Amino acid sequence: MPSHVSADRPAAQPPGRGSVEALISQTRRLKGDVDAVRRDTRSAGSDPEERWQRALYDLALHHLDDLDGHLAQLRDGPAPPSAGVEPPPVRRASPAAGSLLSRVGSAEWNLLTDEASWSGELYRILGRDPAVPALTLDELPAVVLDDDRPRLTAMVTDCLIDAKPIDGEFRVLRPDGTVRTVHMMGEPVLDGDGSTASMWAVLRDVSELRRSQRTVRETRDTMQRHRRRAETEQRIAVELQEAVLPPAHGALRLPHRGPGTLDVAAHRLPSGAGALLGGDWYDALELSDGDTLLSVGDLTGHGVAVASGMTMLLGAVRGMAMAGTRPGQLMTLLNQLLDATVQPALGSAVCCRYRPATRTLTWAQAGHPAPLLFRGGTGRALSAPDGVLLGVTSGAGYGQAEVTLEPGDLLLLHTDGMVPGHSGTDSLDALLGRLAPRFGAARTAQDCVRAVVEEFGESEREDEACVLVAKVSE
Repeated sequence: MPSHVSADRPAAQPPGRGSVEALISQTRRLKGDVDAVRRDTRSAGSDPEERWQRALYDLALHHLDDLDGHLAQLRDGPAPPSAGVEPPPVRRASPAAGSLLSRVGSAEWNLLTDEASWSGELYRILGRDPAVPALTLDELPAVVLDDDRPRLTAMVTDCLIDAKPIDGEFRVLRPDGTVRTVHMMGEPVLDGDGSTASMWAVLRDVSELRRSQRTVRETRDTMQRHRRRAETEQRIAVELQEAVLPPAHGALRLPHRGPGTLDVAAHRLPSGAGALLGGDWYDALELSDGDTLLSVGDLTGHGVAVASGMTMLLGAVRGMAMAGTRPGQLMTLLNQLLDATVQPALGSAVCCRYRPATRTLTWAQAGHPAPLLFRGGTGRALSAPDGVLLGVTSGAGYGQAEVTLEPGDLLLLHTDGMVPGHSGTDSLDALLGRLAPRFGAARTAQDCVRAVVEEFGESEREDEACVLVAKVSE
């Protein structure tokens, strides 16, 4: 260890200047690349993932700014203080970098003479006038925040008494009222007999770096809270759905006895990974008069609130159907119910009432794909009666249609999104073209559901979809 280290070294050209220049050029090229990627990202909005990415880019840029400034100081050497005048302007590495060369300063405190010597950069960091004498070790704590003074005192004491290196941070209050975070690294300077003669230190302004790190921590914590909340909402939504929907495995026979019964099976096709559960439902229920209720629907949105709304609608459908309300009138009342809810929402639905004695299907729809009828190896969509989306307009009326089914007929009800990437006519053509041959060879409703899953279940979809198949007994 040298016996004496001067805080104000002459600005001699250090060896390896060309290597330092090359490092500076590489650092600035990398900084430009990072900044270009950062500008290409969307502005941080409400999405925690976007805020997290933006914060990491900012933190990387601050690190590169510091590296650029440190290399420049390595090349040029620190500027000495100019008594009675402000330090000269510092060359900037880039417009966004700030005063890079003012971020690192040096100081030496002589214990024998109680003199202090600061570099020009340290005056700038602490916001002090270079014409005023540098602060002694006894005076330095006066500019440090109260909470951080014990830390500074302990570091200096360990250095001077036990010859321990200094490596720590504290906050200083500048004369202009601003607070800066300073990282100090120092060591004792020994005289000829091995005793401590002075203490030399390098002080670095890390305020912006710490601010960026806090932003990263905060956005990370926000993202974790957002993820935990989303996971909780997903779990609750799944539990609500499982509590009210019929089992998605196995098959139902409705009604349980008598002629013209329906073999019923259903399945839910999940959305892509990470997507919250939506408001899709399917239902099959034997009514008090022996009829069978078949329904599918979709309440717009995702999460617990939508799952709760879906539960309310499904309960209303079941209650009105059990009371004998016909499908058209049932849709009218559902629309009024949705219109009266506190949280505005839109929904679509198909509601069918099947009478096994006559094999008659009476149905209504509200802005929803019509049921598909498969017979004799071919399929077609039933002609839909009038009906707008639920919740669109008050006082909407809904039509009603009727069709007589035959033994062996297959009825497919589904929600939007069953064929990912297709809608309207394209979706209908895909369903009929790919399912009709397979349904023609199917023996049970469960076989049909299995065919749907094999054809469309592996496709990546943005939203979940429900499918319900009913086969008229032969």
